Amino acid sequence: MISCEKAADICTRAQYNEASFTERMKLKFHLLFCKICAEYSKYNRTLTTLCSQARLKTLSEQEKLELKERMKSGL
Repeated sequence: MISCEKAADICTRAQYNEASFTERMKLKFHLLFCKICAEYSKYNRTLTTLCSQARLKTLSEQEKLELKERMKSGL
């Protein structure tokens, strides 16, 4: 069985479809026995869902540079 630390890592990568099939199966098996990691996984899924629904927008590299310059000039 994998450690809780490894389970947390796989859980995070699985949310972004970066975990392999084998890793996801190991995680599912671990979650059957570890209720703490199962709760962590549940909260992680909830957070990802909420962030998706929030329609967050990040600044482009150009916008970041412009903002940085404005901050330097005191505007």
